[in-house]
Amino acid sequence: MIFRDRVQAGRLLAEKVANYIDKSDTIVLALPRGGLPVAESVADRIKADLDIVVARKIGAPGHPEFGLGAIAEDGPPVYDQANLRYAGVREADLSGILAAERAELERRIRRYRGHRPAPPVSGRVVVLVDDGLATGVTAHAALRWIRQQGPARLILAVPIAAPQARDALAPEVDAVVCLSAPDDFLAVGRWYENFAQLTDEDVYAVLSRHHPANV
Repeated sequence: MIFRDRVQAGRLLAEKVANYIDKSDTIVLALPRGGLPVAESVADRIKADLDIVVARKIGAPGHPEFGLGAIAEDGPPVYDQANLRYAGVREADLSGILAAERAELERRIRRYRGHRPAPPVSGRVVVLVDDGLATGVTAHAALRWIRQQGPARLILAVPIAAPQARDALAPEVDAVVCLSAPDDFLAVGRWYENFAQLTDEDVYAVLSRHHPANV
């Protein structure tokens, strides 16, 4: 399954997510930047509130794309112990990278959310959406943070995922909605015709439509 772009992927995903929603008090939370256009399509389809969970990957020293862990909002870091062992790195070795990612996370929260507080999720059905899962480490941190807020039900929804990432995250949620998990996954962008990188301004524009008085 090749998606035209994130908006189309979101519309297809939304049809599946709708089958899992059985109460009106639902909020769709996106992982920005890439997850937001997908999440907006889902929120529009199921007539749910839309907001974000800001998370940052903790990459390996010298190889930032290789995720060893992640942080979300004000939550503690979540580490992938298998990747730490593979990289020969201890959690303590990542203190400098962690501090830098925490600073960038806080910058993005201020830029995207302004003075609004983190989204209220206690007692609500929460759908966490991203444009795809490679290692799944960033989504893992976000799910842990959401779970600590006491949602009534937690659903992870993605158009495309590596099978290992999808299966690893299944115990963290009440349901996983995933349109495709090919064995030859390789990378999220491979499954989109248009996988252009988004900017802070793109995120701000979407949030402004849903929170015009507060962004």
